[in-house]
Amino acid sequence: MPEADLSGGDLEITGRITTASNATFLAGIGDTVVVYKPIAGEKPLWDFPDGQLAHREAAAYLVSESFGWNVVPRTWLRDGPLGEGMVQLFQEIDASQDPVDLVASDAVPAEGWRHVFDGYDEYDREVALIHEDTAALRRMAVFDVVTNNADRKGAHILAMPDRHRYGVDHGLTFHEEHKLRTVLWGWVGDSLTAPELEGVERVRADLDGELGERLDALLTQTEIVAFRLRCERLLAKARFPAPRGRMPATPWPLF
Repeated sequence: MPEADLSGGDLEITGRITTASNATFLAGIGDTVVVYKPIAGEKPLWDFPDGQLAHREAAAYLVSESFGWNVVPRTWLRDGPLGEGMVQLFQEIDASQDPVDLVASDAVPAEGWRHVFDGYDEYDREVALIHEDTAALRRMAVFDVVTNNADRKGAHILAMPDRHRYGVDHGLTFHEEHKLRTVLWGWVGDSLTAPELEGVERVRADLDGELGERLDALLTQTEIVAFRLRCERLLAKARFPAPRGRMPATPWPLF
């Protein structure tokens, strides 16, 4: 559907996603199915006092587009029945695929997966958190580092039938302080590939152009400066960072 129709066409709510922590609805714009998160339905967060979560979701999509990796489904701000909010193209996932999983600690696959940590489940059994070792998830992990994603749960990774992986729920991003909380820690210390470094460089350069101009309307100047510094730091070190700080390194719940 053309951009003008998506931005100005009638948005009709068809259902509510009750598992979301903020008001989240399924909606339609003509025949196009979307997710609609009105700003009025956002719960205040003590550690994200500036701006709206919807603005951060829109900013995350702009960064995804600058990377050129299609990490985030098409996302934009527009008015709706409950006021202005974030609208995102709905994605029909393949439920048979699990990019992130919990398995018995003695059953971690030898190839194609990365081990994050071991723990215990609700039945006191030893389990391991693992995720796919794929280019798509590596790119998502790079995206999360520079956007400072504080909420990369397993359920925020959408497995598409063609093996593509989308990341969603980016309301907790771009904080000026270190907030990275993710399930994608499997590459700690590994060197970034040349295409990954080129992607970060594209984003950094784009901050001096259209990306920077568009982020001005969505984030604070302090957050944009911190975003640039994260890009520069990642380029300088050229490897996946390790967890740091006193905050938990993974979100809760994990999925």
